[in-house]
Amino acid sequence: MKPTESAATVSRLQGFVGLTPKVGAVFVVIAVAQLATGFYRTVSEGRALFPDGEPGWALAVLTGIIVGHLVALGRDRWWGGTGSGASLTLAVLLLYGWVPAGLVSLVVVVLVGIARRHRWWQGLLHGAVDILGIGAAALVLAAFGEVQTVESPWQPLDWGIAAVPEVLLAASTYLLVTRVLLWYARTPQGGGLPTVARSTLLRQGLVALALLGIAPLICVVAMATPLLLPLFAVPLIALDSALWIARARAEEQLRDPLTGLPNRQWLLERTWTALEDAESTGTRSALVLIDLDRFRAVNDTLGHLAGDRLLLQIAERLRLALPRGAEAARLGGDEFAVLLPAADSTTSAQRVARHLVAELSSPLDLDGLTLVLEASAGVAVYPDHALDAEGLLRRADVAMYQAKRDRTGVEVYESKRDSNTPDRLGLLGDLRRALDAGEVELHYQPKVRFDGQVAKVRFDGQVAGLEALVRWVHPERGRVPPDEFIAIAESSGLMPHLTEYVLETALAQVARWRAQGLFVPVAVNVSPRDVHTPGFAGGVAARLARHGVPAGALQLEITEHVLLEDPQRAADTLAGLTGHGVKMSLDDFGTGYSSLVHLRRLPVSELKIDRSFVARLAVDNEDAEIVRCTIDLAHSLGLLVVAEGVEDDETWERLRDLRCDAVQGWLVAAPTRSPD
Repeated sequence: MKPTESAATVSRLQGFVGLTPKVGAVFVVIAVAQLATGFYRTVSEGRALFPDGEPGWALAVLTGIIVGHLVALGRDRWWGGTGSGASLTLAVLLLYGWVPAGLVSLVVVVLVGIARRHRWWQGLLHGAVDILGIGAAALVLAAFGEVQTVESPWQPLDWGIAAVPEVLLAASTYLLVTRVLLWYARTPQGGGLPTVARSTLLRQGLVALALLGIAPLICVVAMATPLLLPLFAVPLIALDSALWIARARAEEQLRDPLTGLPNRQWLLERTWTALEDAESTGTRSALVLIDLDRFRAVNDTLGHLAGDRLLLQIAERLRLALPRGAEAARLGGDEFAVLLPAADSTTSAQRVARHLVAELSSPLDLDGLTLVLEASAGVAVYPDHALDAEGLLRRADVAMYQAKRDRTGVEVYESKRDSNTPDRLGLLGDLRRALDAGEVELHYQPKVRFDGQVAKVRFDGQVAGLEALVRWVHPERGRVPPDEFIAIAESSGLMPHLTEYVLETALAQVARWRAQGLFVPVAVNVSPRDVHTPGFAGGVAARLARHGVPAGALQLEITEHVLLEDPQRAADTLAGLTGHGVKMSLDDFGTGYSSLVHLRRLPVSELKIDRSFVARLAVDNEDAEIVRCTIDLAHSLGLLVVAEGVEDDETWERLRDLRCDAVQGWLVAAPTRSPD
């Protein structure tokens, strides 16, 4: 095994079994005091510590074989406690009492600990727990009047049927005490039994039967034919092998076979433990879900073997980038998770997520080929976003997909953007029914050209155009904010239905206005999902023809995000729309990414400056400079410029001085229903 693989294996085992040093130290101190007291009393009373003659030599040889076996198990297979050592110790306890049994346990721990120095603490802990179990079993035997010594061993041939309950109870006590103490020392405070412990609990029931069967046989052979005693090494070693296989299978259930990282099951159980600790201490815990962008392209281009090798590099890079106390897991495919058991705040968790994303997004080398796999991460924090492990994982997943859609790298969970909460699922059903019943309304807000003063808006041709804004009054909830139900529609697949409804309603209204002699273009917002829907351009053209509305009377407002997912399909759709004569407007300019590059690729005739820049135009010099540069750039490209969110006279005047073409906002007019 390579050094890096060995280190990773040790790290995994330490992650699965988090030994608690303080608890273990208490066990060691008590065991040392117990053993020292027993040795002192035995020596002071002139009694022997271990049998001599053939039984003593036979037991010594068997002990030596067991020690050699434990050393030969290797670093990855030895946990300090085994079935062979327990059977041998229990047999010596039944024959000669707890002091010789403690001596055998001590010899095993010391010799194996010397051979396996890197695991000395676990060996010491197991030895201490074993001695405590021996003492508990000795007390059970003493309660039955059985106090064995080297000089006066308990002869198995004289046991009889009456001794069966004593042996059963002593062995069960020894097994119960040792395993319970080990579970307590291993399990983090506040956490329940993990899967490994639960699997061990079932396995130890079978081990108990093996111990009860082998230990008395060792006693019989030791008294009757000591020379045959070393032959018991064969079934004892077989018992150890069975224990190791069962333990390995239990750990495999919690480990990803490719990367060696813990898997989803481990993550959920460890998260439960972290949440219980956070609840008891009044702190926060956070879960970061990370997904690699465009990893499928690697598998499709280079093959799955190359993809697996890249995942190994990603997993190792993730391990090295983890902050102190954090734990990583692979959930499957190219999805990873990082648990932050103690997060100071949402901001600190987000900072950690950004660091991890940056580390994973740096170039990777694969046989001389440099690859860059960007990552997206979602953050969910306890107790702000969820109170249980499953909820925290689901909300981190929602935030991660939001980061992937918006290309922001990292997003923190926001309930208003989650369409899968029970409340929002109910709202989604209500929205679908409202669309089918025609209960969703359109309000129209004018875009007014500059003429030196604030125009009084009338539907009589003084406006440059109208923007159709969707409004919904829920029968029970009242007015639902557009951002809320539009976000639900976008994330649920209802957005195309909503867009069709808005287009149909707006074009019907335009047709009525034109019949009344009012010729004013109307703008309708469309989402990136609409643009990527096959046949969207043809559907818009068909609606225009059905309502008898010329294409020039319709303007579609898009955002730069239409080019992020499938640039070629978006470009084809937009070209089809402009080919039909539909005008395009770029909405929310300045809030996306690579705006200048996208502006050059989009067939738009109008650019709308986002209200976030316009709102502080009169008081913030930086925003004013951004607006000025944007207007100059748009004019140099032959585009009209509309400023959104104009709400005061001073902003109006500044925009006029900057040669903005038109404005839209509450200063001009609020969105209103059509007067007809």
